[in-house]
Amino acid sequence: MTHLQPHVVPLFATPFGLVSLPNAAALNPVVASLFAGRATASRAGVTARQALTPHQALMFRSGDDVLDYPDEPVRLLTRGIIDAAIAVVRSLNDFSDEQFATLRLQARAWFSIVKPDGHVAATNYPNAAWCAVYCVAAPEPTTRFDSGVLRLHAPLRASMFPDATNSVSHIPYQPAHSTWRPLPGEVAVFPASITHEIALLRAAPSLVLITALLRFLGPEQMGMPW
Repeated sequence: MTHLQPHVVPLFATPFGLVSLPNAAALNPVVASLFAGRATASRAGVTARQALTPHQALMFRSGDDVLDYPDEPVRLLTRGIIDAAIAVVRSLNDFSDEQFATLRLQARAWFSIVKPDGHVAATNYPNAAWCAVYCVAAPEPTTRFDSGVLRLHAPLRASMFPDATNSVSHIPYQPAHSTWRPLPGEVAVFPASITHEIALLRAAPSLVLITALLRFLGPEQMGMPW
């Protein structure tokens, strides 16, 4: 047993923020109903041309234009999601209010409806800085602890050699994926470069989510296409 006293710090920390929206209880049911109607109309057009794959039948993803929807409940809810993401970002930097006001926000968003036995495949978004996932509606928790959770993949998991020491490291060094159970009214904010997924949903009814991507441009930056 060594008597040396090491100094150990986490070098590659990943921020993960949670924000609860105050007006969610009133807006969520209305928005969920609007999304269900749009999904039904969109799928009617698809099935008229071709059959849905099993994955398409169990998970619907809208176009990336949810921030442009004219419906007032959707606009109020998405404004809250963007504000929540900005609050998380502001808490992570040292900009003054004047400096932050000079930044230009670029954002896009879509909604997903995950039916029982459906999932959202693992992905990441290299052309965005931040990802915000908001829960509109979710089933009650089941005995399956991983049912419908947002799973963030550990960046070092694929490259680290596992042995008897690092496989039992304590948090934040434990080489394991992280999960968050979507709860109606909550927004999760994390770097868009992190690979993430919605695990297989083993409950009913459906899980309804809004996903937003954000990036900020400085005064001299031109930006780039999505």
